[in-house]
Amino acid sequence: MAKVKQVQVTFDCANPRAVAQFWKAVLGYVDPATPPGFDSWDEFDASLPAERQGAAWACQDPDGVGPRLFFQRVPEGKVVKNRVHLDVRVGTGLKGDERVAVLNAEATRLEALGARRVELLLADDMNESCLVMQDVEGNEFCLD
Repeated sequence: MAKVKQVQVTFDCANPRAVAQFWKAVLGYVDPATPPGFDSWDEFDASLPAERQGAAWACQDPDGVGPRLFFQRVPEGKVVKNRVHLDVRVGTGLKGDERVAVLNAEATRLEALGARRVELLLADDMNESCLVMQDVEGNEFCLD
């Protein structure tokens, strides 16, 4: 049986760098080290053929615990709900009004970064409350 070493989550998007900047601010992620021979990612990007410039960006957990996020430019826009999404775990262990308050506080912070609130799903017999949001290009994620 194969043993998984790492997982990368890939986002299709129109502006990879802008979406990466958003997720870096949400998660406290950082840019990977620049490739050998380049002083910056801007310098590396400028070295690419014109059609590949700005086509991809990545960010990663500075502690190496969370998955790397990769953003790739695609020609088509988003047209339907994501079938896979990230849950940003800000309310772990909290319940009721305390949990909703933490979710709302984080949502307010993320709205300042360009996120949009979609729907607050209140707790039921099976699940705790979560807040459905969209990133700067409309990709859904949940504050959980």
